[in-house]
Amino acid sequence: MTEDMEELQDDGEDYYTFLNISRTATEEEINNICVSVVLYHPVSLPDREERRLQQRTNPKSSVTMTVNATDLFNIYDEESPYMDLRDIFGLPHIEISGMSLNQSIEAPLTSRDTAILSGNLSSHNGNGSGGINCSVRRITSEKGWGELELGAGNGLNIAFKGFRNFSRGVFGNGSVLTHFTPNGLRVGTVATIANQLDKHTVGYLTWKAGMQSGMNTMIIRDTASHHIVFSAYIGIPHTYAALSFTHKMPDNDAKVKLTGKAGTFGAIFEYGAEKKVSQNSSLAASLSLGVPTGVQLKVKLHRASQTYGMTILLCEEILPAPIMYGTMVPLVSWLAVHKLVIQPYLRQRKQTELQKQRENNKSRLLEKRREANAAVDLMRETVKRIVDQEEARKGLVILQALYGQLVTEGTQQDGCEVSEEVVDVTIPLQCLVKDSKLILQESSKCSLPGFYDPCPGEDKNLRVRYLFHAVTHEVTIKDTESLRIPKQSHRLET
Repeated sequence: MTEDMEELQDDGEDYYTFLNISRTATEEEINNICVSVVLYHPVSLPDREERRLQQRTNPKSSVTMTVNATDLFNIYDEESPYMDLRDIFGLPHIEISGMSLNQSIEAPLTSRDTAILSGNLSSHNGNGSGGINCSVRRITSEKGWGELELGAGNGLNIAFKGFRNFSRGVFGNGSVLTHFTPNGLRVGTVATIANQLDKHTVGYLTWKAGMQSGMNTMIIRDTASHHIVFSAYIGIPHTYAALSFTHKMPDNDAKVKLTGKAGTFGAIFEYGAEKKVSQNSSLAASLSLGVPTGVQLKVKLHRASQTYGMTILLCEEILPAPIMYGTMVPLVSWLAVHKLVIQPYLRQRKQTELQKQRENNKSRLLEKRREANAAVDLMRETVKRIVDQEEARKGLVILQALYGQLVTEGTQQDGCEVSEEVVDVTIPLQCLVKDSKLILQESSKCSLPGFYDPCPGEDKNLRVRYLFHAVTHEVTIKDTESLRIPKQSHRLET
């Protein structure tokens, strides 16, 4: 660090004076003063405090709404004595039949103790309920923690919870729940043990007794391309088996999910998709077909730690019309919103950020351009000798090489000319030719001698037109792709 400070001082800036430290200061003292300068900088302080508060409280919330839209596909008795404006104008009866709100925050007390406050409210068909919970979690060791929870709502709730890591890949948790009601005391127990079966697979075994008695087995497999969950439950009053398959598409920031569930209560089949719409937001939609649940459309919006969900009951029976509309309407609506709203907004925001970045880097970009031009001037004599040698043996001669923003909105621009976003790198590439070969590694080309980044933050390409054995070849690659020429596949048809 001290050597770096001396080098910076040689550039004309006395950073020892700027930071108000001795020239004999140790590396630790220099690091401490640099951290304090950044910490109390007036620009960084509000953002840093806001991020710290966000990390410490870890707020989580969810809003769920249930909409009864069965009147869209069901025909009711027209002789009903209850009439309103919807009946007069022939409009369907669509109503909100339920809603629930959940909120929780964490409040660290010490390095080992954390208080968790949570609350919930729900309403269904005019009947409401809710509760508030407060719990304290203590980390007992590096292998486990314990938690005491008190809640009030529909009676008093007391719960004891714990987690323990037994060995590498084996862990478990358990809880004892007590619920005080006007009818007496209800006690329940839940215990889970898990085992890491392999690199991508985890198995869970859960036992419940008391309030809901049963045994559940779950196997989860998660890889880069898919996520599979299998579960089987035996208990009272229901027994069922379920299988869920999710196909991940990281290149498109999307997921496709299929779920099947069958048991003593009936059967459910669900299919849907999830799409990432921004850095911290994702939108998911699925259609559920079940007996006796009917046809339900579920829409969820995830925003950081917030979740907004809506369940729309389309029909109490499985009919073709609600299935078709429940599939096509969300799909068409998403395509329209994505094309007309989301894409223009993201494009405009990206252009604004790039414009701001260009203004901030304008002086630095001019300096890099001067350095690149100076390097090119030094290469000219060497390149002239290389070209004469390659032409004499009909080897590799670079006719033209362009580097920069050659592709806009997924469309390749033909006949692109040198501009502020595109630079001519013919001479620097020819200088790298050895024995009629040119090899570039998988890294950004802007750091090569004679190159510079003409459009920071944007996607760049390299287009090379060259002669080999007196035949014209051409290739265009992305900035971080490797390049090996000559190749037969680059040959242009004559």
